[in-house]
Amino acid sequence: MIQKVILLARLAVFMLPALAVAAGQPAAETIRLAFIDPLSGPFANAGESSLRHFRTAIEAINDLGASGVHKSQAGPAAYRFAVTGFDNKASAQDSLTQLRLAIDQGYRIIIQGQSSAAALALSDAISKHNAREPSRQVLFLNYAALDPDLTNNQCSFWHFRFDANSDMRVEVMAKVLEQAQAVKAVYVIGQNYSFGQQVSRAVREVLARRRPDIRIVGDELHPLGQVKDFAPYVAKIRASGADTVITGNWGNDLSLLVKAARESALDVDFYTFYAGSLGAVSAIGDAGVGRVKQVTEWHSNVPSREIDDYARRYKARWGEDLFFFRVQTLLGMLSEALAKARSTEPARIALVLEGMRYRTALGEVEMRAADHQLLQPLFVSTLVRSAARGGDKAVRYDVENTGLGFRTDARVESFVSAQPTSCQMRRPALQ
Repeated sequence: MIQKVILLARLAVFMLPALAVAAGQPAAETIRLAFIDPLSGPFANAGESSLRHFRTAIEAINDLGASGVHKSQAGPAAYRFAVTGFDNKASAQDSLTQLRLAIDQGYRIIIQGQSSAAALALSDAISKHNAREPSRQVLFLNYAALDPDLTNNQCSFWHFRFDANSDMRVEVMAKVLEQAQAVKAVYVIGQNYSFGQQVSRAVREVLARRRPDIRIVGDELHPLGQVKDFAPYVAKIRASGADTVITGNWGNDLSLLVKAARESALDVDFYTFYAGSLGAVSAIGDAGVGRVKQVTEWHSNVPSREIDDYARRYKARWGEDLFFFRVQTLLGMLSEALAKARSTEPARIALVLEGMRYRTALGEVEMRAADHQLLQPLFVSTLVRSAARGGDKAVRYDVENTGLGFRTDARVESFVSAQPTSCQMRRPALQ
């Protein structure tokens, strides 16, 4: 049935221009999105993968729009999307250069996620730009930068985060650790920039509240994207006597860390945010079975026929696994906001987005109006052998053809992970 719907949608895409001309209808308006993330350098693989997620989701949204799903309430024309990559090399300074280039080229919606340092720089620059040039306002949609300051003391009306921030993820981790009484000694390791620093702070605060008996035997930050060999860090972890590692590392910094741990047969559990991201499970291998956990908004063995079909098609096309389910949420909410706002002006879109409740295949999510932080269910999962390799029958899909996949340990609803906010939102006056 799903394949028939997809076929009909694609047929509608083919037929729509001729039908529109015949009926005298205007062509669909294209909303251009500027994707500002690393497309070169040590994190290029992460940025390129994210861009592929957006391009694929946009194609699906465009098909649905053409068949009448995402149509403006102001008229019959569907909003369509197009995305262009702008390479920031994972640098805050380069992000500002690319932002100016995008604005000068007429882009009014910015997408970014890889690096909270870049996100903080963009959010501040966009707020100042919008105050100076109200006729060229810009909206910032953040799909992955997790520094909680972005929705707390450095919040902005123009910024919306579609991922759970690091405090929310650590809260969920700690809830699971309450039941893991075997965990006694934790080593915290992360990247030395705003996000890694916030993860370190959150782990200390939340464990002191939920598991005060756990000792933090190490708390270390390393240079972002510069470490080629994590063996010295693994040696420190071993010497500390830790039984568990908590890390917010992403990209190559995560893959290289777990690779070094595997090669040295480090006997610890890993609690992560990104174990299912590109390259990580291949680096972990069988050494991670039963030992590596992640906190995400989705993984491939969360039951959903709709997402399963989409994930299979994504993997068949790109040769990599779907990871960012939140990309579909972001684009779906943006489509709905455009239709309800009956405008492409960033301020009017923002006013519709804030407070929006939106139903996804995994349940309802809410863009909290107070700080523009998305509240959504989160999943804690453990890396295990797939059913095809004699593992849990619920693990139907593996990651990166390794025969290893994630099994859900817990679904944690948004009211558990939601954190109070210190945001004092300043909203612009509309003309």
